[in-house]
Amino acid sequence: MVTVTGPLSLSLAAAREDGSQKQSPKTLGACVAYIIHINAPFSLSLSPSFNHTLSHTLQSDSIPSFSQVPFGTLLHYMLPRKRASEGGVVAEGDTDANNNNGNTANSEAQSFPKKARTGFIAACSGATDSAVNDSDRGFSSGGNSGGSSIGGMATGGSQPADIDEDLHSRQLAVYGRETMRRLFASSVLVSGMRGLGVEIAKNLILAGVKSVTLHDEGKVELWDLSSNFVFSENDIGKNRAVASVSKLQELNNAVVVLSLTTRLTKEQISNFQTMLSITPRAATAMPVDGVSLLLFGGVVVILHESIDKNVAVVFTEISLEKAIEFNDYCHTHQPPIAFIKTEVRGLFGSLFCDFGPEFTVFDVDGEDPHTGIIASISNDNPALVSCVDDERLEFQDGDLVVFSEVHGMKELNDGKPRKIKNARAYSFTLEEDTSNYGRYEKGGIVTQVKQPKVLNFKPLREALNDPGDFLLSDFSKFDRPPLLHLAFQALDKFVSDMGRFPVTGSEDDAQKLISIASNINTNLGDGRLEDVNPKLLRQLAFGSRAVLNPIAAMFGGIVGQEVVKACSGKFHPLFQFFYFDSVESLPTEPLDPNDLKPLNSRYDAQISVFGQKLQKKLEDAEVFVVGSGALGCEFLKNLALMGVSCGQGKLTITDDDVIEKSNLSRQFLFRDWNIGQAKSTVAASAAAYINPSLNIEALQNRVGPETENVFNDTFWENLSVVINALDNVNARLYVDQRCLYFQKPLLESGTLGAKCNTQMVIPHLTENYGASRDPPEKQAPMCTVHSFPHNIDHCLTWARSEFEGLLEKTPAEVNAYLSNPNEYTNAMRNAGDAQARDNLERVLECLDKEKCETFEDCITWARLKFEDYFANRVKQLIYTFPEDAATSTGAPFWSAPKRFPHPLQFSSSDMGHLQFLMAASILRAETFGIPIPDWVKNPKKLAEAVDRVIVPDFQPKKDAKIVTDEKATSLSTASIDDAAVINDLIVKLEGCRSKLQPGFRMKPVQFEKDDDTNYHMDLIAGLANMRARNYSIPEVDKLKAKFIAGRIIPAIATSTAMATGLVCLELYKALDGGHKVEDYRNTFANLALPLFSMAEPVPPKVIKHQDMSWTVWDRWILKDNPTLRELLEWLKAKGLNAYSISCGSCLLYNSMFPKHRERMDKKVVDLAREVAKVDLPSYRRHLDLVVACEDDEDNDIDIPQISIYFR
Repeated sequence: MVTVTGPLSLSLAAAREDGSQKQSPKTLGACVAYIIHINAPFSLSLSPSFNHTLSHTLQSDSIPSFSQVPFGTLLHYMLPRKRASEGGVVAEGDTDANNNNGNTANSEAQSFPKKARTGFIAACSGATDSAVNDSDRGFSSGGNSGGSSIGGMATGGSQPADIDEDLHSRQLAVYGRETMRRLFASSVLVSGMRGLGVEIAKNLILAGVKSVTLHDEGKVELWDLSSNFVFSENDIGKNRAVASVSKLQELNNAVVVLSLTTRLTKEQISNFQTMLSITPRAATAMPVDGVSLLLFGGVVVILHESIDKNVAVVFTEISLEKAIEFNDYCHTHQPPIAFIKTEVRGLFGSLFCDFGPEFTVFDVDGEDPHTGIIASISNDNPALVSCVDDERLEFQDGDLVVFSEVHGMKELNDGKPRKIKNARAYSFTLEEDTSNYGRYEKGGIVTQVKQPKVLNFKPLREALNDPGDFLLSDFSKFDRPPLLHLAFQALDKFVSDMGRFPVTGSEDDAQKLISIASNINTNLGDGRLEDVNPKLLRQLAFGSRAVLNPIAAMFGGIVGQEVVKACSGKFHPLFQFFYFDSVESLPTEPLDPNDLKPLNSRYDAQISVFGQKLQKKLEDAEVFVVGSGALGCEFLKNLALMGVSCGQGKLTITDDDVIEKSNLSRQFLFRDWNIGQAKSTVAASAAAYINPSLNIEALQNRVGPETENVFNDTFWENLSVVINALDNVNARLYVDQRCLYFQKPLLESGTLGAKCNTQMVIPHLTENYGASRDPPEKQAPMCTVHSFPHNIDHCLTWARSEFEGLLEKTPAEVNAYLSNPNEYTNAMRNAGDAQARDNLERVLECLDKEKCETFEDCITWARLKFEDYFANRVKQLIYTFPEDAATSTGAPFWSAPKRFPHPLQFSSSDMGHLQFLMAASILRAETFGIPIPDWVKNPKKLAEAVDRVIVPDFQPKKDAKIVTDEKATSLSTASIDDAAVINDLIVKLEGCRSKLQPGFRMKPVQFEKDDDTNYHMDLIAGLANMRARNYSIPEVDKLKAKFIAGRIIPAIATSTAMATGLVCLELYKALDGGHKVEDYRNTFANLALPLFSMAEPVPPKVIKHQDMSWTVWDRWILKDNPTLRELLEWLKAKGLNAYSISCGSCLLYNSMFPKHRERMDKKVVDLAREVAKVDLPSYRRHLDLVVACEDDEDNDIDIPQISIYFR
C-alpha cells in the first residue's frame, strides 16, 4: 500500500507496459511505474512488502540528465509512451477521465496526462521522441562506506541505445552494431577492487556496458598503490569500491558505475544490476522510509522490478569454497548468470569461466565470412566448384556455403546452405548431385555461412575435478597448467587454514604450501602429478600476496574480453581454465629474503616479488616511450605503478598527435575536455597523477631523421630501454634502426582488433624488428578499381580517390597556378607529359566550365557529376565492351571476376541519389567559399532544385580508350602532341585568370573521416554505393564505408591492455639484465578464439670470418678521424679487402676508379664533407660509413657498419 500524508494535492497513475493506465492502484507490484503528482511538501510511506532500500541520497546539483539508482532488488523503469504537447508530456492511451469522487486529487490526475507542470521529459523509457535530448550525462560520487553508492547516471531503457559512432568507431570495427547493442544492455559485477579488479572494470567501462558494479568490503592500503591506478595516498583507509567509483566513472559517463560495500549474497548477485532510470531536467532527492526517490518539481517516479538481459559477475578476491557456492547459484539460475573467477598472485594468474549449461556463441572468431568468385561448376556428383585465381579461398572442409548470382545453374541460388569438402586454394567439391541441374554459364558468388556454436559449461564444483583441456599459452611449459591447477587449490587451502597468505621469504610457509599441494596431489589417485615442482610452489608462496600491475593488466584484458563474450555471444569463450606464470621475469641472481622485506612504500608489493635491488633499477631507468595513443596510455599507467623512472631516472614520451573523440574509447588517460590537446602532454600529466614521483617529460616531436637534433646521439646513448607504442610500420623501422645503432633494448607491440603481438628486441640476443617483415598488402589493379570493380572495397577505393581529386588535389592545383602563374606554367611546359596535360585540363575545367559562383551552380555541378559517373561512363564502357564482347583469345570479355554494369537513371525521389547530391554540392560550395543555405537539407526543396538542372544528352565515342591492362599504373595516355595541347591549355588558362577577382583562391578539402558533420563520408559512401549499384554489388552503410575508405584500424581496450601487460613483464628482464634469450618471450594472441602463443625470440644471424664473428648488433668504431688509407689498412689487418666505401648515397672510394686513389691521404670526415656534401651539425659526433669487403679468396663478406668519431 502507498500512504501519502501532508497538505498536498495528490493523484496516482499506474502505467502498464502497453502504455495504458490503471486507476487507484493498491499494490506496487500491480504495475510497471507510478507517477505521483504533488503540489506541496509531503511524506510518503511504503508497505513492508515494498522492501527496496537505498542508503545513498542524490544531490540535486549533481544530476545532469540520466540517473540510474540501485535498489536492493532489481528495479527497472518503464513509463507510458509519450509525445510532446504544449510544452508538456501527453501519455498516449490515457484518454479516460478519472471517475473517483471529483476531489482535487482527481482533477490533478486528469490534468497530468495533458500537460506535465513539472516539465518532466519523455526520455524516461528511452523513447526516441523525447522532448529533451541532454547529452551531458554522468556524475560521480564517492558515496558512503556502507550499502550502495551512485557513481554516475546513464541512459537506460527498453529501447536500444544509439551508438555514438564517433566515439566507438574503432570498437564497432571489431564488434559490429549488434554486439555493441548487447553490451549496452549488459550489467556486470566486479568483486574485488585491487589491481586486477580495477583493470577489468576499466576495460568494461571503456567498452560501454550498461552498468558496472564495484564490490569490495576492504579498505585501501599502501600496498594497493602498486597495482591500482585509481588509488592515491589520500584514499588509504577508504573502502576500495567507493574510492574507485568516481575515477572510473570519468572513463565513460554513458556507463553507470556503482559501488557495493556490504557482504555479497546470492540474492544480490541476481539483483545487483537493479537501477532506476529517469531523465530529469532538474531534480531533488528525498529519502522516504529508506527509499531515495527523485522528485522533478513535484513528480515522483517509483519503478517496478525487471532484470537486465545480459548479466555477468567477476570475482577477483574470493575463496574457492565461496566461489563454488556462488557459481552453483549462477549456473542453475534462470537465465544463467555468467560467472568468472580470476586471481593474480605475484607472477602467477588463473582464470575460470562458466557461462551456463548451454551458451550460444553467435560468432566464433569475429572474422568476416569468406567469399569466392565462381569460375565454373561441373554437372557431377559431387560437383566441382572452381573459383577465379584472384584470391585464395579460405574455406575449410565441412564449411557451409551459399551461392548467389549463378547464371545457368540457377538451382544453387535458393539460399540453402550447402556443405563443402576437399577445399583447395581455388576450388572445392559440393556434397550435392548437380547432374540434372542447368548447365553453368557464368557469374556467381559463394559465401561462407557462419554457424552458431553451443557450449556446455561445467560448474566450478565439477570442473575442479574434471578440468578438461587447459588453454595453453607457452608451449615450452606444456606441463605447467595441471601443476598450477593444483598450486592454486593448495594456496586457497593455505589461506583458508591460516587466515592469511604465505609470508614473503618465509621458508616455513613455503614448505607448508608444498605439503598441502602434495597431499592434494596424493588424493587425486590416477590423476595425480608425478612432480609437484617444489621450486615453483616456493615462488608462488613468496609472491602470493602481491598483485603486480603487469600481470593485472594482462589478465584485465583477457577477463574483460571474456565478459564481453558472455554478454554478447561474440567470439569463442575461454573453455574453461587458463593458468599463466612468468617466473622468467624474476632476477637472475638468487634473491636474499632480506631484500624482499617491505620498505613502507607504495612499491612494497612489487618488492616482495623482485626485491629492492630491481626496484632501484626500475626507479633509476632512463626510458623512452614513443607514442601516447592507446598503447602509450596503458604503458604510462603501468610504468607509473611499477615505479619506473620514479627515482633518479627519467621517462621521455613523445607524440605529435592531438586527442580526438574517437580516441576516448580506449586511450583511457584522456577525457572529453582534452579533445584537441596534445596527446603526450595530457598523458604525461595523467601518469604523474597516478604516481607523483614519476619524472616525465612530454614532447610533441615525431621520431625520424628530421628530429635527430632533438633525439641526438647523447639522448639515445643515455637510454636504458625504448618502448614503442606506434601505429605505423615506417616509424617502427626507424626506431628499430636507432636502437640497433645505439644497442638499446626495444620492446615492441601492436594490436589489430582482438589480436595483439609483442616482440622483444634485445641487444646481441635477438634479431631486430626489421629483420623480418610481413608481405605487402595486395593492391587491386588500377583498371579494376576504375572500370571493372567486383567488390565494395574497389568501389570505396575509387570513391576515396575521386574525393581527393575533386576536392583536395584539384583545388590545390588551382591555387598553385594562381599563386605563381608563370612558374607553374613553365613547369608544365618543361614536363610536357600526359600528367602535366591532365593537371592543366583539371585546373582549366575548374576555373572555366565547372566554376561555381552560386550554390545553385554547385547543385548543377553535382547533378552533372552524377550523370557522368554513374550513367555516361557506364554507357561508354558497355558501348566499347558490349555484353557479348570477347577477348583476343575468344573468351568472353565479361567473365569472372568482371561484372557487367548498368547505367543509373537519376531520380529525385531516390534518397540515395539525393543524399549524394546534397553532400557533393555542399562540399563543392566549400571549395569555392560559397555560403550553404539551410534549404539544401530539405529533401523536397533540394529535389526541386535538382530537377531544374538541364542534363545534356550523351553519345558514346567510337574511339574511346579504356585501360584494361592490369599492370597499368596510370590511366593517362601519352600523345605525340602533348606539348601543343599544353600550350593551348596555358593560353586558355590565362584568359580564365584575367576574369577572376583579385586574390581569388579555392579552399581544398582534406579528408577527415571522424567528423560525421562534415559530409566527407556522406560523399564517399554515396560515390561508392552508386557505383556499387552500377555493378550490382551489395551496398554498405556509412559506418562500413568509413572503416574501409578511412582505413580505420580496428581497436579495443582489452587487447591493448593485454599487450602492454606482457611487454612490462619483459621490461623487468630488460632492466634487470643478465637474462638469456630463452628467458624472453615474444607473443601472438587472439582474444577472439582465444589463442595465446608465446615463444623465445629468434636470435640474430651470426656472421663468421676467420676467428671473428659478429651480428647485426655490432658496430665497428674508429676514433680520431682516420685517413682513407688508415681505414683501408685497419680493415686489411682483419683480413678484409675493402673495394667500396660510401657515405649516404655518395661513393667516397671505389677500387676500380684510379682517381679515387688521390683521396687516400684525406681524412674520412673531410672527404665526406667535400665529396658527399655531408652536413655535420654540432650535435653529431660521428659519421657512418657502409663498406663493401671481400676476403682474400674474393668472397663477399658482410661487415658491421663503421662509425668514424671525430668529436
